[in-house]
Amino acid sequence: MKITTITLAGTVTLAALVVVFDYALKYSNLKIPFPWLPFLKFDFTGIPIVLSFLFFGLVPGTITSVVASIAILARSGDIIGSSMKGLAEFSTIAGMAIGFKVSTKLKTASSYATGITTRVIVMMAANLSLIYAGLIVLPTAYTSIPLTVTLLLGAFNVAQGTISIIVGYSLYEAIKRRVPTLIRKPEKPSS
Repeated sequence: MKITTITLAGTVTLAALVVVFDYALKYSNLKIPFPWLPFLKFDFTGIPIVLSFLFFGLVPGTITSVVASIAILARSGDIIGSSMKGLAEFSTIAGMAIGFKVSTKLKTASSYATGITTRVIVMMAANLSLIYAGLIVLPTAYTSIPLTVTLLLGAFNVAQGTISIIVGYSLYEAIKRRVPTLIRKPEKPSS
């Protein structure tokens, strides 16, 4: 993969935006709690990750996800929480990449559906495995019903992934119209 200056600058800018969103929302207390599991909170860190993927590809999107994970770890010291956030955002863009490859006519709809589905499946499996391994200690009210909690975690991931993808796509389309030079062009085979 050839990395252009635009790709590098865009990836760095969007990765920095992830850090800004994470810190700003955390310290301003503007994160919105998920009603059924209030220890989960909605945020906007997934939007720059989706934008990084849409503009520059899966590798820059992955780098932006890793930066999000590192920023959360640096801020909180919570290796499991930061890893889970990075995994959630990466699984969203990986699913979107699959959706782009699967469908030729409905690329946007299929990438949305596969992005959300992949995120939910990966995160439900990761959360269940961590709950049963005892690495995630749930509040006492939730410990007797891990399957129900896992389903609620799935609902949260549907909502959070939807926010990231819809806002990310909307911004992508708006920016694409105004700055068409950011759009990736297919590479010509070298002879």
